[in-house]
Amino acid sequence: MKTKMNIINYFFIFLFLNLTHNFSHAQVRIKDLVSIKGVRENPVLGYGLVIGLKGTGDGGGEISSSAMKKLLQSLGLNPKSEIASKNVASVVVTAKLPPFPRVGQKIDVQISSIGEASSLSGGTLVVTPLKSGDGKIYAVASGNISLGGLEKGAKFATSGIIPQGGTIEKELEMEFDNKTAVRLALNNPDFTNVSRITKTINQELGGVFAIAKDSATIDLIIPSFYERRVVELIGIVENFRIVPDQKAKVVINERTGTVTISGEVHLKKTAIAHRGMTITLKGESEGSEQKVHLAPTTNSLEDLVKILNAMGADAEDMISIFQSLQRNGSLNAEIETI
Repeated sequence: MKTKMNIINYFFIFLFLNLTHNFSHAQVRIKDLVSIKGVRENPVLGYGLVIGLKGTGDGGGEISSSAMKKLLQSLGLNPKSEIASKNVASVVVTAKLPPFPRVGQKIDVQISSIGEASSLSGGTLVVTPLKSGDGKIYAVASGNISLGGLEKGAKFATSGIIPQGGTIEKELEMEFDNKTAVRLALNNPDFTNVSRITKTINQELGGVFAIAKDSATIDLIIPSFYERRVVELIGIVENFRIVPDQKAKVVINERTGTVTISGEVHLKKTAIAHRGMTITLKGESEGSEQKVHLAPTTNSLEDLVKILNAMGADAEDMISIFQSLQRNGSLNAEIETI
């Protein structure tokens, strides 16, 4: 029989999300279950040069050499040929505009090398315009790069950040407080949850203002007494609470051996025989095999996992058992393998 040390060696990690009855029935704020249409981050990116490296840059190349030449020309210099330097690196700069960005607001930027640089340690990003999908410039970035304490030659030394290194230069126009309706989108579409959210909003606001369109969408009509006070209304609605329903689901990561279980997963009456282990949900097993009796009133997958764990089953054993139970109809849950 395998020992518990065998299980650790097989790198089995069991994460049981539905720990207790009370936890699974806890109330959750609506703001943690939905997002508001139009209120989201927007990615921006640009191409830039990092200078000041100590011989760890690209060392030339068509892109970085040409970009360096254009940079010097913009400063009034007139180099006759392209410039090759190991103190310069070509990078892509990315960032995310927050919802309702305002001119002058600071944002973090991510720097990633696209050339042959071995490290960006000690480098400084030259002023770089950042564009959105519409081709317009919304921010500029510059500053000293932080590699998170990594020294030269360390892993991921060709990628870093500049905290507050971007400055928003253009705002995204959005008249939010003038809206007559707002659309809420569930992060995880579910008919039960969308119905509970809709019912709670209407009860709390004292009228039929929320209408569920499908399992992921709720249209919220702004009540007349909240006209031009949409921000205040959303702040109130976000803090309404419901008891969310959770779909019975088992997710198995075959590469790492990780098994996660959510929702109320139960087992029907069945018997399991696998690699010298025998488990029955009702009655006793016979023979020289290990035998365990699992009472019908506790037929949950959590109980089965505990028993398999105590019997020395590894990740591969559990994955095979779960899949077999699901195929014969004894496991009332969706199984997803990633």
